[in-house]
Amino acid sequence: MKFVYCGDVVARAGREAVLNNLSALKETYQPDAVIVNIENAAHGFGATPGICRDFLAKGVDALVTGNHVWQQRELIPFLDECKKIVRPLNFPSYLPGRGYCELELANGKKLLIVQLQGRLFMEAIDCPAQAIDNLLKTYNLGRNVDAILVDFHAEATAEKVSMGHYLDGRVSAVIGSHTHIPTADAVIRPHGTAYLTDVGMCGDYNSVIGFDIEEPINRLTRKYTGGRLSPATGQGTLYGVLIETDDKTGLATNIQQIVMK
Repeated sequence: MKFVYCGDVVARAGREAVLNNLSALKETYQPDAVIVNIENAAHGFGATPGICRDFLAKGVDALVTGNHVWQQRELIPFLDECKKIVRPLNFPSYLPGRGYCELELANGKKLLIVQLQGRLFMEAIDCPAQAIDNLLKTYNLGRNVDAILVDFHAEATAEKVSMGHYLDGRVSAVIGSHTHIPTADAVIRPHGTAYLTDVGMCGDYNSVIGFDIEEPINRLTRKYTGGRLSPATGQGTLYGVLIETDDKTGLATNIQQIVMK
């Protein structure tokens, strides 16, 4: 199986970077599925049902979110309506939406997409390790599901690296998101799990993590500010990752960074 995961989409620049490159991406890499993180797709914070529908209508197979999932109120009821949107699994179970999505692919195979959120330097939530352990009691890689992608939406590098080791051999890939800066540590761990600390963002890189530079510099130099973050509006770049797995075991055979302007 081959699937592509595109990093955090930031505002219009990020949306256009994905949608304008989607046909070329599919032609070049021939993936069985394309998954996109829409965490910051609506003016930099959260997503709307319209944005979700647009991505899905244009050929994206599933969408993941993150800590800004509640930012746009109209998305909240849509999380229960749309089965192809994933929010962090370790949010309390009574909240809207779901923490995983099982995709039935055209080739007859099943891809499980899971999102976990880290706890270091982020709001207090349930344990991500316990949440994924419980889910993997139901889904067994290479037996009742052909591949498992875990998006670990976290701030701390060490927490992401730890989760990658913890899940080595149990899932196909652990790919980090949230910090918007692509890392250079793509690797297949000893037991067969592909790992990357952060896939990067889809957005304008002449910015501060997708936002105009003025306000972040004000916050850096003044310590306080009354200004608001505004998304950068230059040309966006798509950052993603291609994962290939063994059809018998579900473990990774290749991980490759994708960059498209």
